Amino acid sequence: MARYTGPACRLCRREGTKLFLKGSRCMTEKCAVERRAYAPGQHGPSASRGRKMSEYAKQLREKQKVKRIYGLTESQFRNTFARAATLSGVTGTNLLVALETRLDNIVYRMGFAASRRSARQLVRHGHVEVNSRKVDIPSFRVMPGQEVRVTPADRDLLTVRSAQEFAARGAPVSWLTIDTDKAAGRLVELPTRDAIPVNAMEQLIVELYSK
Repeated sequence: MARYTGPACRLCRREGTKLFLKGSRCMTEKCAVERRAYAPGQHGPSASRGRKMSEYAKQLREKQKVKRIYGLTESQFRNTFARAATLSGVTGTNLLVALETRLDNIVYRMGFAASRRSARQLVRHGHVEVNSRKVDIPSFRVMPGQEVRVTPADRDLLTVRSAQEFAARGAPVSWLTIDTDKAAGRLVELPTRDAIPVNAMEQLIVELYSK
């Protein structure tokens, strides 16, 4: 299945929550979820009024929400879940940790890109290094102790600097250390579930894929 290239705000409205797909726009009054807090479609807010969701529908919506937050295709998400299911521990937590330690997400969490989509583009265009080696694979798994940085030649890119200015308004996650002047950071440790700032009920995803 090809990656979704349509309006990002439509996805947020469909899931009924902010997925933070548009960077700083999501924090302004222009946010589509703030302006039209109902699912998209020609029938408007009355389309889903009074409907009761089945257990399967709840599981599916949770999977779609998390998949869209991280910008993965269906096959990428399923493969990530399959790998997480083989690890010891809680499968749902393993899934979120695997998603959080993707290189594109790390770049986003460090504030070098305004959104995960922008971070993915930054990585693919060769602007990111891991332990001083250029890596252009967004799904690259960053391990504890590894340094991630924007290449010295690209750290003054307007997109990087503007993203840093926006990110400075929020609180950084505890499992990353960041040097904004050098546009670099390090994964200190694998995050625990409590340290992952994603509003998700991952157990529903486990139940969906366990059918």
